[in-house]
Amino acid sequence: MSILHRITSLCRPLTLLAVLAACLALPAARAAEPPMPSLAGAVGWLNSPPLTLESLRGKVVLVDFWTYSCINCLRTLPHVRAWAQRYAGQGLVVVGVHTPEFAFEKNLANVQRATTDLKIGFPVAIDSNFAIWRSFQNRAWPAFYLVDAQGRVRHQQYGEGDFDATEKAIQSLLKEAGPAAALKPVSPAALDASGVGLPPDMRNAKSSETYVGYQQAEGFASPGGLVLDSAHAYAPGTPRLNQWGLSGEWTVRPEFAELNRAGGSVVYRFHARDLHLVLGRGWAGKPLRFQLTLDGKPPGADHGVDTDAAGNGVIDGERLYQLVRQQGRIGDRTIEIRFLDAGVRAFAFTFG
Repeated sequence: MSILHRITSLCRPLTLLAVLAACLALPAARAAEPPMPSLAGAVGWLNSPPLTLESLRGKVVLVDFWTYSCINCLRTLPHVRAWAQRYAGQGLVVVGVHTPEFAFEKNLANVQRATTDLKIGFPVAIDSNFAIWRSFQNRAWPAFYLVDAQGRVRHQQYGEGDFDATEKAIQSLLKEAGPAAALKPVSPAALDASGVGLPPDMRNAKSSETYVGYQQAEGFASPGGLVLDSAHAYAPGTPRLNQWGLSGEWTVRPEFAELNRAGGSVVYRFHARDLHLVLGRGWAGKPLRFQLTLDGKPPGADHGVDTDAAGNGVIDGERLYQLVRQQGRIGDRTIEIRFLDAGVRAFAFTFG
């Protein structure tokens, strides 16, 4: 197993013991108000020259650890973008630290494209070697560290949620840094939480993140199980709730399964409003087509932002694709994604 495990639906943590240790240590860390760890070690920066502790002295700093294929990170971004705009004039600096989960997230061009597509204007450190992650002793995506104007870490948040508490902490530290400035009217900033950024429907979320690569795969229902690192012809079987299967010739690697011949599919039995799948093109140098069904029929009004009502979609790069957003009553559903071209790589299912 990889060191990466999901233990909640609101963040992507590391090992359970590490997360529990971090959570148990949180009150003491706040009380001690440790100095902000170093931002050194980034392989590059976007939207800004490299930032240092010295250049940030006197500013209130929000450090956001994220990675661009993480649904939990994507759902927090509307709030982070709004805070960056709303409080920039008050002295807040938002620093995104992009630390990859999958190998394709180390590709600078991929991160640049994602940053543009996601309308991220604040500085982003490219932490492909986990240098800043280790400096902060971070444990999860997303994670937030709020630093006061004297360079002390005053607030931490792991995972989605508690946005009001984080914003109140921002306001409090800005007031400490400069009471007069903090009382100025803030610039308006609409919270754009549409599409993938819409908050999850936790009441109906009965499926959790499922990795396709064998390093962390669970719930695999195809007869005979996974064949590691070799081409194999799979049959989908009949997955029960929260099980999945492959159909066609695939090679399953530690991080992903790669389709060797056109016409293969992935089947999943799930219960959630939204279903996403992290996909890539592998060795294929062109867009790859797919078509999905829900319970054997086109999705209609239940299609996601990356498909149409007929279930058609195109893989144009390595990223998270929203395939389903149900509009009516939520129940157990079976999705089949059939790929019309070879070369597809499937990494992980997530839900909302």
